[in-house]
Amino acid sequence: MSILKKVFPYLCLIFSLSLLIYTFYKSEIHWNGLNRDYYFVYYIISSLLIIFSVISFFINQKIKEYLIISAISIIFSLYFFEGYLLFKDEQLRKTQLKKEQLKKEKIYENQTGKKYDKRNKFEFYQDLKKKNNKVRLSLGASHYINKINKEYSIIPLSGISNTETITCSENGYYAIYQSDRYGFNNPDTEWERKEIEFLLVGDSFTRGSCVNRPNDISSVLRTLSNKSVLNLGYSGNGPLTKYASLREYLNPNVKKILWVFYEGNDLNDLRNELNNKILTNYLNDLTFSQNLKLKQKELNELANIEIEREVEKKKQEEKKENDKKFINNLLRFIKIYKIRASIFTETQSQPNLEFKKILTLAKELSIKNESKLYFVYLPVYYRYNSNFDNSVYLSVKKIVNELDIPFIDIHNEVFNKEKNPLKLFPFELWGHYNEEGYRKVSEAILKFSND
Repeated sequence: MSILKKVFPYLCLIFSLSLLIYTFYKSEIHWNGLNRDYYFVYYIISSLLIIFSVISFFINQKIKEYLIISAISIIFSLYFFEGYLLFKDEQLRKTQLKKEQLKKEKIYENQTGKKYDKRNKFEFYQDLKKKNNKVRLSLGASHYINKINKEYSIIPLSGISNTETITCSENGYYAIYQSDRYGFNNPDTEWERKEIEFLLVGDSFTRGSCVNRPNDISSVLRTLSNKSVLNLGYSGNGPLTKYASLREYLNPNVKKILWVFYEGNDLNDLRNELNNKILTNYLNDLTFSQNLKLKQKELNELANIEIEREVEKKKQEEKKENDKKFINNLLRFIKIYKIRASIFTETQSQPNLEFKKILTLAKELSIKNESKLYFVYLPVYYRYNSNFDNSVYLSVKKIVNELDIPFIDIHNEVFNKEKNPLKLFPFELWGHYNEEGYRKVSEAILKFSND
């Protein structure tokens, strides 16, 4: 105990300074200050601990002894409870996943008479590639964001051109589409139309992930309106990537631009995008362009390299999956992740000045192009199965209204009118919308844009 009394103040000081430095790194360097509100509480805690550490040098030995006993007891209790929470949550997660999978399989087989495809995306890709060597997986801009300036000096905003492209499986089957000349989910002839009624920018929901044509939003719009529709949506696209897509691929013959916003992760995606030098060039330099239309061959080659890397990486991960899982759980345990998450809940990312600036630039671009810009707000699954924080919806809507951009509220126009909104998701579980969901979203967009 005597040794502990001597080193206790030093240990406290080292720990508190380390916590402050780590907090600064995560907040100001890793997140570039974009998540400062979340880390504010850790700045306070580390600062208070530093003050306490300094005071501990001057307190008497008896009090110091009580503090040491209290600290050891608290640390032991915290880690005991954290271990319990991790074990409990892991058991619940496994049980829930098993129940959901059985539910999916039963419903799908009863409805279609077919077997639910239980292969993961990489297994499906490798099996299908044996029959069709030209089939490819899809990797969006989000895959390349952290690799720029390390390996590549370009960010693709689409996939490989003129090839069968796999998206995902949430409805019992893997969705595949034939990409166009620029790697988007369109019939290639759409690029040759004299007039484009709708041009869409968005993420995987806009692209039509997990359903086949003609059940994605753009295909339904094409059918209902009997007019041309161009879809520039791609998985992982946040607001800045959407704006970049407009800058690279917008044609002068477009009548209406649909900016599709997904409340589940668009603002989180923006935080990552704002850390990327190439993407921020679109924000800070109105003359900047990667000239992607002229570089499709290079983009195809890059995507092919990255796809094969991902496949190989997946093979290695499968071999080391248990080790990786153990290390991840150990790190979460050391950081008392579960306890912190229950006390310091990370709030949803809120719209910031950059978000408003991006929308402002998108509107200016649409006006210059003589196109009408619409903002389409897509709701997330959790809005309908739990207590939902509506602050993002209210903040985004306020900004869109301030910019005088027509706001197509899919929550009110579609989901809120359903007795059971969850039926518009695959098997009423989390995921993208199902075929019925995409269809109803398209109908609402067409109705609103024609009023």
